[in-house]
Amino acid sequence: MSKTVLIGGGTGLSTFARVLKHYDSSLTLVVAVTDDGGSSGFLREAMSMPPPGDVRNNVIALADDEEFLTKVFSYRFEARAMNGHSLGNIIIAGLTEMFQSFPEAVLAASRMLKIKGRVLPVADDLVHLVAEIDYGSFIKGESRISAAGKRIERVFLDKAVKALPEVLGAIESAKTVIVGPGSLFTSVVPNFLVSGVREAFGKSKANKVYICNIMTQPGESTGFSLADHVNVVEDYSGVTFDMIFWTEVGEVEPAVLNRYYERGSMPVRNDMLTDTRVRVVSGGTAELIDDGRNRLVVRHSRDSILSILKELNLLGEEKM
Repeated sequence: MSKTVLIGGGTGLSTFARVLKHYDSSLTLVVAVTDDGGSSGFLREAMSMPPPGDVRNNVIALADDEEFLTKVFSYRFEARAMNGHSLGNIIIAGLTEMFQSFPEAVLAASRMLKIKGRVLPVADDLVHLVAEIDYGSFIKGESRISAAGKRIERVFLDKAVKALPEVLGAIESAKTVIVGPGSLFTSVVPNFLVSGVREAFGKSKANKVYICNIMTQPGESTGFSLADHVNVVEDYSGVTFDMIFWTEVGEVEPAVLNRYYERGSMPVRNDMLTDTRVRVVSGGTAELIDDGRNRLVVRHSRDSILSILKELNLLGEEKM
């Protein structure tokens, strides 16, 4: 039985998984399958398969030899014909064709990397995210929604898809389910649009936890406070969270913050200090890390992640 389940997508999920894997070897990551940009977007259309990118990132995060395998699976080709494709995406695409199954391909990649825990795509289907924005117009495609930078009224899938049975079983039997961090409408919410996930989450007797983003995102959450984030996730997931974590930006170089401000991104304001219906806990302070493109970005620090895990009683004896 999976003691802890993390639900999300993108970089937020993998950031927490890298730390938590050392304390919970039965960890399960449930990853969204609506990414349609870059290498993932090309492969999903060319091979009629779910996008491999977010799954790849999280398989790497749980890998036994993470530093070396990160370099291998994250390597991006420079040759013109393959420009922009990551080696990890190509490997997972090849495994998908070999096994004629995306979940089996993810399992095979997980075995290759000897991961601690498991990574599950939320569904095994080609599906697109659709957003209704201001004035009743619609945008189809996760990458287009993110790039538009428009205020989002609601999101939905372009067709009905069923969650993997393993996903539903993991959620229903978990002791703790952590939602986020991650892009609100394009990484976190899409998981709950897949048939069965919302119902399984509602039936689960797990401790239900939401970890909020540190910064808002243009369009997706422009001007959103902590309560705004929580309201959206609770609306789509159908539950009231037992605990909510909010992390302070802390002392960040003005030049870095100014770059965020220029693109319309601000620190998420905690407006739930007096909310008595739910327990809101400080997740410590953030840190600056290099995003691999010589840019400093705000992320949850290892110390902030450890403080959150400690609060959740998830820090048992560290597993080697």
